[in-house]
Formats: sequence, C-alpha cells, structure tokens
Amino acid sequence: MSSSPRRGRLFVVSAPSGAGKTTVVSRLIASMPGLRQSRSYTSRRARPGESDGVDYNFVSRERFESMIAGGQFLEWAEYSGHLYGTAVLDTDRELEAGADLVLVIDVQGARQVRRHRRSSVLVFLLPPSFDALETRLRSRGDDAEEQIRRRLETARQEVAAVPEYDYVVVNDDIDACVERLRAVIVAERATLDALGGEAASILASFGVVAEGR
Repeated sequence: MSSSPRRGRLFVVSAPSGAGKTTVVSRLIASMPGLRQSRSYTSRRARPGESDGVDYNFVSRERFESMIAGGQFLEWAEYSGHLYGTAVLDTDRELEAGADLVLVIDVQGARQVRRHRRSSVLVFLLPPSFDALETRLRSRGDDAEEQIRRRLETARQEVAAVPEYDYVVVNDDIDACVERLRAVIVAERATLDALGGEAASILASFGVVAEGR
C-alpha cells in the first residue's frame, strides 16, 4: 500500500427497467460529496432539453466506432440502433482526481467493467417482486403491451445475473433504498485500499508500514 493520494472508487449500479435506478442514483449523488455520475458517450442526437457535455457526450456514429476500434471504451453497447459507452480516459481522469464514480449501466456493461476493472464495486438494484415491477411498468403508461412484455422478459434475464454482483439493494421504498445504497458507498470508502495514502500516513505515524493486499 503506497502513500499516494486517494484514488476514487468505481461503482456500477444495474437494475431492470422500472426498478427506479435513475431516481435512486440521482438522490444519492445529490446527498453525497465526492460522488459523481459518469457521463456516457452516445451516437444518437440530443433530444430537446439535452446538452452536449452535460447529459451525454454526443458524437457521430463514425467517431464512436473509431473509439471502439481504438479500445477507448471501458464498456459500450448498442440500444435501438444507437451506441452508448463509458470512456476509459474520462473515467480514469475522475478517479485519479479522487472522485468516486457511479456508472448506471446494464448487466452486459457491468460485465465489461468488471473484466477491465477488477476493483469495481457492482450493485444490483432489485424491485421487491416481479409483480411489483410489472405494476410499476404499467403505471407509467409509456409503453404498449408488447413493450411491457419485452421489458419484463429482459428483467428476468437480468435478475439471473444477481450472483455476479457484490451487493443487492431492494427498492421497496425510495428513501430507504437511497440509505441502503449510501451505506454501501460509505463502507467501500472505508476499506484499507480505498483510504490509500491517508491510511498509510496514519499508520506510518505509529511506525507501521501497510502492505498492499
């Protein structure tokens, strides 16, 4: 364990559509200093109200594909004909500055991140039950019946990947869910590796050298 400045932690949050991950993560970040949400790149056009460099980094499909070829993405995927991804350089810049980053991505993306960053912390956000998720999806009134069925089938496949994650947080109540996720962040920030140079300096004052694990 070195005495170098603390490097940020990389957190991945996945959940089925309708499980409330966007709301939970937004509230969490608003209440925790030093925690930021990663900004993705996308090949789609900005929608009304969206800004480049704020909501997404909007690039052409050609540039996105060039970045893929150059190995510039930590993870990427294609949805509805558009490409989305998390850049390696952007991620490392934030982490080196000491910020903790949250990536809100699906199971496929989480697997890619874990392959490239073994120290990443994976959290799966679960609805309280399949029936509860179906009720949430239907209550939104945004999707046709066929779309709802597809989302539910996708949810079954995603939930099957839960054993691959480090933590599971149930969203049965939004406030309680945010607090549970906050507890995960706080605990991970207190590990010996996460404390980095701060812990090394304190231990050194006792004449103890901390060895890396």
